[in-house]
Amino acid sequence: MSLTLHYHPLSSFCHKVLVALYENGTPFTPLLVNLGEQASREAFLKVWPVGKFPVLRDDARNQTVPESSVIIDYLDAHYPGKTRFVPEDRELAWQVRLRDRLYDLHIHDPMQKIVGDRLRPAGSKDPFGVEQAKTRMRTAYGLMDKEMATRTWAAGETFTLADCAACPALFYADLTVPFKDTHKHLAAYFGRLMSRPSFARAIEEAGPYFHMFPK
Repeated sequence: MSLTLHYHPLSSFCHKVLVALYENGTPFTPLLVNLGEQASREAFLKVWPVGKFPVLRDDARNQTVPESSVIIDYLDAHYPGKTRFVPEDRELAWQVRLRDRLYDLHIHDPMQKIVGDRLRPAGSKDPFGVEQAKTRMRTAYGLMDKEMATRTWAAGETFTLADCAACPALFYADLTVPFKDTHKHLAAYFGRLMSRPSFARAIEEAGPYFHMFPK
């Protein structure tokens, strides 16, 4: 098996890639990275010195591919399946990529800011930064709620890269800045994502690690 995914089951950006892999039944070897364990951390840093997962290693093509959106693009190009994540039509493609960026940068990233602040020791927390992150997320909720009033998936009627991004972004976002009672269209979309077998599988596999998520 040529593909190895360096990941952690609790990682939201890893969920994004797992959804893409599971959507198409792409064969791969999962390699869990424990950054808190020295041997695992050092082995991972040899693969990707930046030290952030997920990272896809393709031995058949001698390629190391980091960054969740890039990994999914790479899978689309070299290991295509029934689900096409980035449309070949360039007009549709930029719209998909835009929504991928919107979910990553305006929901996913600020959510991680809030979660990261919970892990900071007393005396080093950033309440101002947390409030900025919450405001950014709520602004994005409003934007996405309007879009989802007229479509099934993030960029239209077809499941794409943008939905892979939305899956973990909305899952963890609702645990930090809840939206389901205030944004009905976004909530309905999230329900469709949760019913998607690929995402349901990623969440189920993360179950044993959810106790590590800071409430």
